[in-house]
Amino acid sequence: MLSADAKTNQRIFALMQRVLIADPQPASSKLLSGILRDICSCQIWTAPDAQKAMTVAQGIEPHVIFVDHGPSLDGATFTRAVRRSEMMCRRSPVIMISAQATAAAIIGARDAGVHEFLRKPFTIKDLVRRLEAVSTRPRDWIEGIGYVGPDRRRFNSGNYAGMLKRRVDHVATPDEARFVQALKILKSALGAMDSDPRQALRSMVVQASDILGSARAKADIELSAAAVTLGQRLELVDAAAMPRAEIQALAEPLLAYLPSEADQSRPAA
Repeated sequence: MLSADAKTNQRIFALMQRVLIADPQPASSKLLSGILRDICSCQIWTAPDAQKAMTVAQGIEPHVIFVDHGPSLDGATFTRAVRRSEMMCRRSPVIMISAQATAAAIIGARDAGVHEFLRKPFTIKDLVRRLEAVSTRPRDWIEGIGYVGPDRRRFNSGNYAGMLKRRVDHVATPDEARFVQALKILKSALGAMDSDPRQALRSMVVQASDILGSARAKADIELSAAAVTLGQRLELVDAAAMPRAEIQALAEPLLAYLPSEADQSRPAA
Protein backbone atom coordinates (compact mmCIF):
# COMPACT_ATOMS: atom_id res chain seq x y z
CA MET A 1 0.00 0.00 0.00
CA LEU A 2 3.02 2.29 0.32
CA SER A 3 4.67 4.08 -2.59
CA ALA A 4 6.67 2.08 -5.11
CA ASP A 5 9.43 4.63 -4.58
CA ALA A 6 11.87 3.24 -2.00
CA LYS A 7 13.11 6.72 -1.05
CA THR A 8 9.57 7.86 -0.32
CA ASN A 9 8.98 4.83 1.88
CA GLN A 10 12.21 5.48 3.76
CA ARG A 11 11.11 9.04 4.47
CA ILE A 12 7.76 7.82 5.76
CA PHE A 13 9.44 5.24 7.99
CA ALA A 14 11.81 7.88 9.40
CA LEU A 15 8.86 10.14 10.16
CA MET A 16 7.06 7.38 12.06
CA GLN A 17 9.70 6.39 14.59
CA ARG A 18 7.68 8.01 17.39
CA VAL A 19 3.97 8.63 16.89
CA LEU A 20 1.47 10.31 19.19
CA ILE A 21 -2.27 9.72 18.75
CA ALA A 22 -4.58 12.08 20.65
CA ASP A 23 -8.09 10.64 20.50
CA PRO A 24 -10.79 10.34 23.19
CA GLN A 25 -12.12 7.13 21.60
CA PRO A 26 -9.99 4.07 22.56
CA ALA A 27 -11.38 2.06 19.64
CA SER A 28 -10.32 4.74 17.15
CA SER A 29 -6.83 4.95 18.66
CA LYS A 30 -6.49 1.18 18.54
CA LEU A 31 -7.61 1.04 14.90
CA LEU A 32 -5.20 3.76 13.78
CA SER A 33 -2.36 2.20 15.80
CA GLY A 34 -2.92 -1.13 14.09
CA ILE A 35 -2.89 0.44 10.63
CA LEU A 36 0.30 2.37 11.37
CA ARG A 37 2.05 -0.76 12.67
CA ASP A 38 1.03 -2.56 9.48
CA ILE A 39 2.72 0.19 7.49
CA CYS A 40 6.00 -0.02 9.40
CA SER A 41 7.54 -0.74 12.77
CA CYS A 42 6.95 2.28 14.98
CA GLN A 43 6.51 3.32 18.60
CA ILE A 44 3.05 4.66 19.32
CA TRP A 45 1.71 6.53 22.32
CA THR A 46 -1.96 7.40 22.81
CA ALA A 47 -3.69 10.05 24.89
CA PRO A 48 -7.44 10.49 25.56
CA ASP A 49 -7.42 14.29 25.95
CA ALA A 50 -5.39 17.40 25.13
CA GLN A 51 -3.79 17.76 28.57
CA LYS A 52 -2.53 14.18 28.60
CA ALA A 53 -1.38 14.52 24.99
CA MET A 54 0.70 17.59 25.84
CA THR A 55 2.30 15.74 28.75
CA VAL A 56 3.12 12.76 26.54
CA ALA A 57 4.46 15.02 23.79
CA GLN A 58 6.80 16.73 26.23
CA GLY A 59 8.16 13.36 27.26
CA ILE A 60 8.61 11.66 23.90
CA GLU A 61 8.92 14.55 21.38
CA PRO A 62 6.94 12.71 18.67
CA HIS A 63 7.96 12.83 15.01
CA VAL A 64 4.32 12.97 13.89
CA ILE A 65 1.09 13.71 15.75
CA PHE A 66 -2.41 12.53 14.90
CA VAL A 67 -5.13 14.49 16.67
CA ASP A 68 -8.87 13.98 16.64
CA HIS A 69 -11.15 16.98 16.31
CA GLY A 70 -14.66 16.75 17.65
CA PRO A 71 -16.91 17.47 20.63
CA SER A 72 -14.59 15.74 23.14
CA LEU A 73 -11.25 17.05 21.90
CA ASP A 74 -10.58 20.37 20.21
CA GLY A 75 -7.77 19.41 17.85
CA ALA A 76 -7.32 22.98 16.61
CA THR A 77 -6.73 24.37 20.11
CA PHE A 78 -4.35 21.51 20.88
CA THR A 79 -2.38 22.17 17.68
CA ARG A 80 -2.03 25.87 18.50
CA ALA A 81 -0.71 24.95 21.94
CA VAL A 82 1.89 22.64 20.41
CA ARG A 83 2.98 25.24 17.85
CA ARG A 84 3.45 27.92 20.52
CA SER A 85 5.17 25.64 23.02
CA GLU A 86 8.89 25.28 23.71
CA MET A 87 8.87 21.58 22.81
CA MET A 88 11.21 20.25 20.14
CA CYS A 89 8.20 18.66 18.45
CA ARG A 90 6.44 22.00 17.95
CA ARG A 91 7.27 21.76 14.23
CA SER A 92 6.38 18.09 13.88
CA PRO A 93 3.71 17.28 11.29
CA VAL A 94 0.21 17.30 12.75
CA ILE A 95 -2.49 15.33 10.93
CA MET A 96 -6.00 16.14 12.10
CA ILE A 97 -8.65 13.43 11.86
CA SER A 98 -12.29 14.41 12.01
CA ALA A 99 -15.75 13.49 10.81
CA GLN A 100 -16.46 17.23 10.60
CA ALA A 101 -15.08 17.74 7.11
CA THR A 102 -16.86 21.04 6.44
CA ALA A 103 -15.08 23.90 4.73
CA ALA A 104 -15.04 25.78 8.03
CA ALA A 105 -13.45 22.82 9.85
CA ILE A 106 -10.76 22.40 7.21
CA ILE A 107 -9.94 26.11 7.16
CA GLY A 108 -9.90 26.14 10.95
CA ALA A 109 -7.44 23.24 10.97
CA ARG A 110 -5.21 25.00 8.45
CA ASP A 111 -5.25 28.22 10.46
CA ALA A 112 -4.36 26.31 13.63
CA GLY A 113 -1.15 25.01 12.05
CA VAL A 114 -2.22 21.52 10.97
CA HIS A 115 -0.23 19.96 8.14
CA GLU A 116 -2.90 17.60 6.78
CA PHE A 117 -6.59 16.89 7.29
CA LEU A 118 -7.97 13.34 7.18
CA ARG A 119 -11.70 12.81 7.00
CA LYS A 120 -13.44 9.96 8.85
CA PRO A 121 -13.99 7.32 7.72
CA PHE A 122 -10.73 7.00 5.83
CA THR A 123 -8.95 4.27 3.90
CA ILE A 124 -5.37 3.10 4.25
CA LYS A 125 -4.69 4.77 0.91
CA ASP A 126 -6.00 8.08 2.29
CA LEU A 127 -3.71 7.74 5.30
CA VAL A 128 -0.64 6.89 3.21
CA ARG A 129 -1.26 9.91 1.00
CA ARG A 130 -1.17 12.20 4.04
CA LEU A 131 2.02 10.54 5.29
CA GLU A 132 3.61 10.95 1.86
CA ALA A 133 2.64 14.61 1.82
CA VAL A 134 4.19 15.46 5.18
CA SER A 135 7.33 13.39 4.61
CA THR A 136 8.17 14.23 0.98
CA ARG A 137 6.67 17.69 0.41
CA PRO A 138 7.77 19.86 3.35
CA ARG A 139 6.48 23.42 3.47
CA ASP A 140 8.19 26.57 4.68
CA TRP A 141 7.74 27.23 8.39
CA ILE A 142 5.97 30.46 9.37
CA GLU A 143 6.98 31.85 12.78
CA GLY A 144 4.50 34.68 12.97
CA ILE A 145 2.40 36.30 15.69
CA GLY A 146 -1.15 35.48 14.63
CA TYR A 147 -0.04 32.25 13.01
CA VAL A 148 2.65 29.65 13.75
CA GLY A 149 2.93 26.59 11.55
CA PRO A 150 3.60 25.34 8.03
CA ASP A 151 3.00 27.73 5.15
CA ARG A 152 -0.75 27.64 4.60
CA ARG A 153 -0.23 27.72 0.85
CA ARG A 154 0.10 23.98 0.34
CA PHE A 155 2.06 24.26 -2.89
CA ASN A 156 4.32 27.28 -2.49
CA SER A 157 5.91 27.01 -5.92
CA GLY A 158 7.45 29.55 -8.25
CA ASN A 159 5.90 27.65 -11.15
CA TYR A 160 2.40 28.84 -10.22
CA ALA A 161 1.00 30.87 -13.11
CA GLY A 162 -2.60 31.43 -12.06
CA MET A 163 -4.32 34.53 -10.72
CA LEU A 164 -2.62 36.37 -7.89
CA LYS A 165 -3.89 35.31 -4.47
CA ARG A 166 -1.70 37.45 -2.18
CA ARG A 167 -0.34 40.93 -2.59
CA VAL A 168 3.24 39.66 -2.35
CA ASP A 169 2.68 37.19 -5.19
CA HIS A 170 3.41 39.83 -7.82
CA VAL A 171 7.11 40.10 -6.98
CA ALA A 172 9.68 38.79 -9.42
CA THR A 173 10.70 35.53 -7.72
CA PRO A 174 9.63 33.21 -4.89
CA ASP A 175 12.81 34.24 -3.03
CA GLU A 176 11.75 37.88 -3.20
CA ALA A 177 8.28 36.92 -1.96
CA ARG A 178 9.80 35.17 1.05
CA PHE A 179 11.98 38.22 1.72
CA VAL A 180 8.97 40.54 1.72
CA GLN A 181 7.05 38.10 3.90
CA ALA A 182 9.89 38.03 6.46
CA LEU A 183 9.89 41.82 6.58
CA LYS A 184 6.12 41.93 7.11
CA ILE A 185 6.28 39.33 9.89
CA LEU A 186 9.15 41.24 11.54
CA LYS A 187 7.03 44.39 11.53
CA SER A 188 4.12 42.48 13.08
CA ALA A 189 6.41 40.95 15.72
CA LEU A 190 7.70 44.39 16.71
CA GLY A 191 4.13 45.44 17.32
CA ALA A 192 3.54 42.42 19.57
CA MET A 193 6.49 42.95 21.94
CA ASP A 194 4.12 44.11 24.68
CA SER A 195 1.17 41.77 24.07
CA ASP A 196 3.05 38.53 23.30
CA PRO A 197 6.75 39.06 24.11
CA ARG A 198 7.80 35.41 24.01
CA GLN A 199 6.36 34.72 20.57
CA ALA A 200 7.44 38.15 19.33
CA LEU A 201 11.04 37.39 20.30
CA ARG A 202 10.98 33.93 18.75
CA SER A 203 9.46 35.32 15.57
CA MET A 204 12.00 38.14 15.29
CA VAL A 205 14.91 35.72 15.68
CA VAL A 206 13.59 33.63 12.78
CA GLN A 207 12.89 36.64 10.58
CA ALA A 208 16.36 38.11 11.20
CA SER A 209 17.86 34.81 10.06
CA ASP A 210 15.62 34.62 6.97
CA ILE A 211 16.38 38.23 6.03
CA LEU A 212 20.10 37.54 6.42
CA GLY A 213 19.79 34.66 3.98
CA SER A 214 18.04 36.90 1.47
CA ALA A 215 20.62 39.66 1.98
CA ARG A 216 23.46 37.28 1.24
CA ALA A 217 21.69 36.05 -1.88
CA LYS A 218 21.29 39.67 -2.97
CA ALA A 219 24.93 40.43 -2.06
CA ASP A 220 23.59 43.41 -0.11
CA ILE A 221 26.30 44.20 2.44
CA GLU A 222 24.32 46.84 4.34
CA LEU A 223 21.26 44.63 4.67
CA SER A 224 23.43 41.69 5.77
CA ALA A 225 25.13 43.79 8.44
CA ALA A 226 21.81 45.08 9.76
CA ALA A 227 20.34 41.56 9.90
CA VAL A 228 23.42 40.20 11.69
CA THR A 229 23.34 43.02 14.24
CA LEU A 230 19.65 42.48 15.00
CA GLY A 231 20.02 38.70 15.14
CA GLN A 232 23.00 38.83 17.51
CA ARG A 233 21.21 41.24 19.84
CA LEU A 234 18.05 39.16 19.88
CA GLU A 235 20.01 36.07 20.88
CA LEU A 236 20.91 37.85 24.13
CA VAL A 237 17.43 39.15 24.90
CA ASP A 238 15.14 37.88 27.65
CA ALA A 239 11.51 38.05 26.57
CA ALA A 240 10.54 39.15 30.08
CA ALA A 241 12.83 42.20 29.94
CA MET A 242 12.90 43.11 26.28
CA PRO A 243 14.69 46.38 25.38
CA ARG A 244 11.90 47.46 23.07
CA ALA A 245 13.27 50.81 21.92
CA GLU A 246 16.66 49.31 21.14
CA ILE A 247 15.21 46.43 19.15
CA GLN A 248 12.93 48.80 17.26
CA ALA A 249 15.94 50.94 16.34
CA LEU A 250 17.93 47.92 15.17
CA ALA A 251 15.01 46.73 13.05
CA GLU A 252 14.43 50.05 11.28
CA PRO A 253 17.21 49.57 8.67
CA LEU A 254 15.59 46.26 7.71
CA LEU A 255 12.06 47.63 7.54
CA ALA A 256 13.31 50.31 5.16
CA TYR A 257 13.36 47.52 2.54
CA LEU A 258 9.65 46.78 3.03
CA PRO A 259 7.69 47.84 -0.08
CA SER A 260 4.97 50.39 0.43
CA GLU A 261 1.34 49.30 0.40
CA ALA A 262 0.98 50.86 -3.05
CA ASP A 263 3.98 48.91 -4.38
CA GLN A 264 2.67 45.65 -2.90
CA SER A 265 -0.72 46.02 -4.56
CA ARG A 266 0.64 47.08 -7.97
CA PRO A 267 0.39 44.28 -10.61
CA ALA A 268 3.57 42.94 -12.12
CA ALA A 269 4.67 44.57 -15.37
